[in-house]
Amino acid sequence: MFSKTCEYAIKASIYIASQSLAQKRVGIKDIAQATESPEAFTGKIMQVLSKNHIVASVKGPHGGFEILESAMKEKKLAEVVRAMDGDDIFKSCGLGLKECSGANPCPLHNQFAKIRADITKLLETTTLYDVATGLADGLTFLKR
Repeated sequence: MFSKTCEYAIKASIYIASQSLAQKRVGIKDIAQATESPEAFTGKIMQVLSKNHIVASVKGPHGGFEILESAMKEKKLAEVVRAMDGDDIFKSCGLGLKECSGANPCPLHNQFAKIRADITKLLETTTLYDVATGLADGLTFLKR
């Protein structure tokens, strides 16, 4: 459903948010370890998340990545998805057809439209704070 890059970005954002709730900034090495992502790849993902104002990058000896609690409560998972994968998940055909529409539907169009609407609602209404608190409280996890 999501690209691997997007999966890592979502996990990284959630991890950073949970650590920020504990007043901790985290570096790329910690993020890569927590999300089971290659370190160099994590660095590139963090550049995109920072450029899109999803996370804040703080330079210096006590630097790292963080998300202010007020920003966590506003940032929706949809923003992370759009930053990494664009709008395809919100608009594309379930079979990947370019010409799929209500007037010219693919065999899965009507069923997939319902699923896409549910996914869109989930991503547009769930904040980083919502998911970070479960992780911080030990109720959810990022690793297998």
